[in-house]
Amino acid sequence: MKFNPVNYIRNKSLRWRIMLCIGIAILMLAASIIMTMRYSSYSIQNLGDSYKSNSELTQFTQAVSATENAMENYVIYRTFESIDAYYNARTKVEDFYKELPEFPSRNEVYHKEYIVHQLTESFLYYSNAAVSAKRANDEETLSVYYKHAMDSYSYLVNQILELNKLQLQQNADRYEDNQGRIVITNTLSIMFFLLFSILIFFVLYFTITSIMEPLVEISEVSHKIAHGDFDIPLFNRNTNDEIGNLCRAFDRMIISIREYIDTIWEKARTEAELKEKEIEMQNLYTDAQLRALQNQINPHFLFNTLNTGAQLAMMENADKTCYFIEQVADFFRYNIQQQSRTVSIDEELGLIDNFVYIMKVRFGNRLEFTKDIPDGEFPQQIPSMTLQPLVENCIKHGLKNSKGKVHLAVELEEKFIVISVSDNGEGMPEKTREALFAAVASGTTRLAPELLDDNSTHNGTGLISVFLRLQLQFHRDDLFDITDGDTSSTGRGTKFIIRIPRNV
Repeated sequence: MKFNPVNYIRNKSLRWRIMLCIGIAILMLAASIIMTMRYSSYSIQNLGDSYKSNSELTQFTQAVSATENAMENYVIYRTFESIDAYYNARTKVEDFYKELPEFPSRNEVYHKEYIVHQLTESFLYYSNAAVSAKRANDEETLSVYYKHAMDSYSYLVNQILELNKLQLQQNADRYEDNQGRIVITNTLSIMFFLLFSILIFFVLYFTITSIMEPLVEISEVSHKIAHGDFDIPLFNRNTNDEIGNLCRAFDRMIISIREYIDTIWEKARTEAELKEKEIEMQNLYTDAQLRALQNQINPHFLFNTLNTGAQLAMMENADKTCYFIEQVADFFRYNIQQQSRTVSIDEELGLIDNFVYIMKVRFGNRLEFTKDIPDGEFPQQIPSMTLQPLVENCIKHGLKNSKGKVHLAVELEEKFIVISVSDNGEGMPEKTREALFAAVASGTTRLAPELLDDNSTHNGTGLISVFLRLQLQFHRDDLFDITDGDTSSTGRGTKFIIRIPRNV
């Protein structure tokens, strides 16, 4: 398999790639600094070499002069200090002139150095011979060699001065060249710095881009996901670095979210279907329950009423009987025709008047019915046959006394129309009252047998029906109550209270 450096680098961790980028940048910067320093050092060295020869020539001149002075002092004074100074200075001269050319040259400076070399040898030879003659006290030889030494010294100094002039001229020319080289070196240094800076910039740019590009894609994908857009392509990144791991994690997350959304949509669709079916069944059940509750009127009332009508027909004239039968007919006609779920309060109050007339015909003076209804209309809708079972229950329990008293009242409150029906009976036992509310809460339509009177066929169905229908109609369970009614000597009585919202 062929080695691919790009894929090799991409598969490395972000830390490794960043460190590699920093290392490359440091190497490039170091290379730029080293090259700049080398060019600067070369230029400085050339500039220093321009004056080194003059400096060395000056030192050589001083050594020759010191040698001549030491020789002269020894010849005149013949002291140990002078001979020691002579040999020290001579050694310095020998160290220098040996570096000079030993052969003539076409180069003017080199040829002048060759002349200085030859004159230096002559000077050293004659000065050494003069010192030796002085030490041997040979005045005649001393005079000859001393004269030659001084002549050689004179020629040597002249030639050194000329050589110094030539070197100064040569160094001046070299200085100008070095100045140009320094300018070139500075220019090259700036160019190298700019070049390496550009290279470092591109290395950093491409490295950071290769790192940030997938991060930018991840950021865009995250932004889309945050706005609920899951219809996005997967990354499918195969690198083994942190970015690759993050992209694969995002891919798995997106797939999981899509699957989860599909599951939620499927569950929502199923739940919606079940909810529709549940609502449909609930409507059917409610309708059936309402119809069943509305039809649960005690049938013995019909027979008692008809018996009363038959007795009146035998005892009185036909007009009164006819009116009574008409009232009975109107009552049953209302019960049969009002199959709709709701009627107005005014219609229910009219039915009560009809029903109370029938009861008064039946029970005569034993029944006293009073009502307290404010002026005005009450168009609010309530379930049909809501008030009649309450009035019937109060008449039944009130007639257990010598005279039954039933009172119907309508009161207007801020949010409710309060309708109350009370009697002067013995009152409802607390256990029976609690059982009624428990039956309404559980949806039971009958009371337990042990809670009923021994001689009564009443099983609580009428009252429970009223309360259940109010609850189903208004979806509230705070619209009905049972309290003590008329407090008289014969008993505490029972009072039924219903509250009809005024905004219905």
